[in-house]
Amino acid sequence: MYFYQPSQGHGLPHDPLNAIIGPRPIGWIASQDAAGHTNLAPYSFFNCFNYRPPIIGFASSGWKDSVRNIVETKEFVWNLATRELAEAMNETSASLPQGEDEFAFAGLTKAESTLVKVPRVAESPVNFECRLSQCIQLTAADGTAIESWLVLGEVVGIHIASSLLEEGIYQTAKANPVLRAGGPSAYYSISDEHRFDLVRPDARR
Repeated sequence: MYFYQPSQGHGLPHDPLNAIIGPRPIGWIASQDAAGHTNLAPYSFFNCFNYRPPIIGFASSGWKDSVRNIVETKEFVWNLATRELAEAMNETSASLPQGEDEFAFAGLTKAESTLVKVPRVAESPVNFECRLSQCIQLTAADGTAIESWLVLGEVVGIHIASSLLEEGIYQTAKANPVLRAGGPSAYYSISDEHRFDLVRPDARR
C-alpha cells in the first residue's frame, strides 16, 4: 500500500485525491450580483446532500465571484453539464475580468428562471433553481479556518427536458452527463452499457 500524510505532501506527479473521489458531477453554477451582472463557473467539488427539502452544494477554493454573488443575492442556478456542452462548460472556467459575462464568452444562451432572478443555461437539459441555505467557511481538524467555502442551497425549482423522462423516470445516461475525474484534464461520460442494478437488503424482505 502506498501511504502518505497529506500535510507532508503526496510525492506523486499529481494529487490523487481528486482521482480517488471520482468521478464527480460538475457544479455548473450560475449566479448574479445585486446589480444584475451574471457569472457562470464550473466547480468539481459538488454534490446533493438532502432529499426533502432537496439541498445541493459546492465548495469553492477562495472567495470567488460565485460565492460573493450568492451570499449577496441568496440565489443561484445549477446547470447540468453534458458531453455536448463540455467544451462550453470548460470555457466558463476562464479567469475573466470581473463583470465580463461567461455566458457570452462561452457562446451560451441565458434563459429566464421561474422562481429566482438568476438566469439558467438554456442549452442545458436540466436546471435547478436554488436559494442559499448556508455558506460555511471550512476549517481544518484543529479549527484553523481554510480559505474554502461550502455553499449549500435549497432546490426550489427544477427544469427537466421532457426527452429525458421515460414513463416518468429520469434517464441518467440519456442526458450524457460529464463527470470530473483525476489529473489536470480528465473527464468521463456514462452510458447504459455500464449500468448495473442492486436492490437494497431492506427492499428484499
